[in-house]
Amino acid sequence: MLSERVVTLKEGVAGGGPVVYWMSRDQRVNDNWALVYAQELALRKNLPLAVVFCVIPAFLNAAIRQYAFMLAGLKELSRKLEGLSVPFFLLTGDPGGAVSKFVNNHKVSALVTDFDPLRIKRQWKNEVANIINVPFFEVDTHNIVPCTIASQKAEYGAYTIRKKIRRALPFFMDSFPAPQKHPFLWEKEVQEIQWNKTVDSLRIDKSIKEADWITPGEEHALEALKEFIDGKLYEYETGRNNPVQNGQSALSPYLHFGQLSAQKLALEVEKSSVPNLAKNSFLEELIVRRELSDNYCFYNPDYDSFHGFPKWAQQTLNKHRQDRRPYIYSLEEFEKAETHDQLWNAAQMEMVKLGKMHGYMRMYWAKKILEWTNSPEEAIDIAIYLNDKYELDGRDPNGYAGIAWSIGGVHDRAWNERIVFGKIRYMSYNGCKSKFSIKEYIKRVEKS
Repeated sequence: MLSERVVTLKEGVAGGGPVVYWMSRDQRVNDNWALVYAQELALRKNLPLAVVFCVIPAFLNAAIRQYAFMLAGLKELSRKLEGLSVPFFLLTGDPGGAVSKFVNNHKVSALVTDFDPLRIKRQWKNEVANIINVPFFEVDTHNIVPCTIASQKAEYGAYTIRKKIRRALPFFMDSFPAPQKHPFLWEKEVQEIQWNKTVDSLRIDKSIKEADWITPGEEHALEALKEFIDGKLYEYETGRNNPVQNGQSALSPYLHFGQLSAQKLALEVEKSSVPNLAKNSFLEELIVRRELSDNYCFYNPDYDSFHGFPKWAQQTLNKHRQDRRPYIYSLEEFEKAETHDQLWNAAQMEMVKLGKMHGYMRMYWAKKILEWTNSPEEAIDIAIYLNDKYELDGRDPNGYAGIAWSIGGVHDRAWNERIVFGKIRYMSYNGCKSKFSIKEYIKRVEKS
């Protein structure tokens, strides 16, 4: 069903040069439908194939932690592509200008890119489409069921999109063809990439510690996949919501940077001997919840603001704007974990130290930001800023949807009314205390 994944962004007139894959969201060689499609186009016309990636000097509050992880993965990827006789080009600057210039300079025959629902990524593609004159295609290789096929509208919640995805899933769970060594060679000179110079050119915060608990790259992603299935998947249903247990997959950075294919992961989980209860629990998160996030960001242009919340949530939050907050903290106090709540502080420090936060704690963390700020607008801005700055998997539809769920009731329903929150679902310290050992969680974070 590769053809169903492809959307034409511009008809254009084919040039006489190579086919180029502008890689962005899906940074891998194997299990990549966009690369498969680009190579098919090149082979059909006996043309060379190249891959380009454009590094933005500053991107949505990302720091050296995220850039270093990404660039290490790209360095490995460039070597893998070289072995397939496919040159890799690392561009820098604004993608609209840099990618368009590359296309025009090399008289590219056709341009292929991967799907991304984020507003800024779609703006880049529109800029490129307005400048170039060649055919331009987008391939959804991030979602198992392509976003625009899963649904043609913004979904209310998991219960509305689940049945649509399950209906389409069998048609898209096909196995990936292995990448071929490309027979038509790039004839121009390919300059060696200056990786260190690329890092030096970044206009980002370079003081944030890089994550040392995870090794970037496609090969390590596949190793981590195997370790998860062989070790943690069996107890995923019982352990995933306990922050004290090490029950989550820890694969989200690989999925976020596209170093691991969600479809590859799903196929490996399905064929494992793990009980169906654990399998189904994990696949619900991997497929339904993940694709619901893409749906939210693709069909809701205000996914990162108060205006993106459902009407009932906006109304109830507006009604409680003047409620007295039990505490008020500034961005600086939140960032330094200087609140009265040691559990919240531990969650913040887990993120600052490690570049990750347990999924259950992310919900509590975001909801307390709503409770301890002057407005829901301030709360969502602070939550997104901190998430994108420290989380390895920040700047992602999952993050935006998760924060919008916590603060603005997105994909949720109205609950009993209370101060500040109105009818937004509430979470409390005592509620956490009833589910896991807070002391153990704090102790574990302190030792990290």
